Amino acid sequence: MKNVLLGLIRQSGVALLALVALTVVVGGLYPVAVWGISRFHTTAAEGSFQSDVHGCRASDLLGVDQRPAPGQPDPFLHNRVAGGVDDPMAPGDPAASGASNLGPNSPELVKIIDARRAAIAEREGVKPAQVPADAVTASGSGLDPDISVEYAALQVPRIARASGLAPEEVREIIADHTRGRQLGFLGRERVNVQQVNRDLQSARETRAGTEPHGTACR
Repeated sequence: MKNVLLGLIRQSGVALLALVALTVVVGGLYPVAVWGISRFHTTAAEGSFQSDVHGCRASDLLGVDQRPAPGQPDPFLHNRVAGGVDDPMAPGDPAASGASNLGPNSPELVKIIDARRAAIAEREGVKPAQVPADAVTASGSGLDPDISVEYAALQVPRIARASGLAPEEVREIIADHTRGRQLGFLGRERVNVQQVNRDLQSARETRAGTEPHGTACR
């Protein structure tokens, strides 16, 4: 009986030590280590928020399509769209992301893509056949922050005309925010739209000699 009791006490002691050790490691050291590693790239850890010339903040991870006021020139680099039949060119809504679930054989999707291709071709002053595929198709979330290099290049002449910037200056800004393939071979080169629009706005205001005036983010 005594040996059984001593064995139970030893096993209980080992179990208690294991509990304390795991609590310290898993409940303390591990979370602190993960938090510490995240501090090496604070911007990404906090959602990749960026400030524009007005001090506004937007995430480089969300594709929010900026639009000009009605009747005004369009100096923005545009994202992929996420609209439907009623409004094929509607931008994605960060508060309600999601795919349409329309398959490639869907007549409704074909109608939406044709409408987008015609609208973008008219906006950019090109033939419909010159509009890239990512311009007329939405991503799975509808909030893709990046576009193809081809779609960005298609928009350069319009941006230059509307902003007063030289085409070479617009291309340089786009090149500054063009990222290569992931790990060197996954995906394609891509352009971050939020970053480009932020620098385009800064370049426009610098050229106009205006100072940031604290307008709200759009």
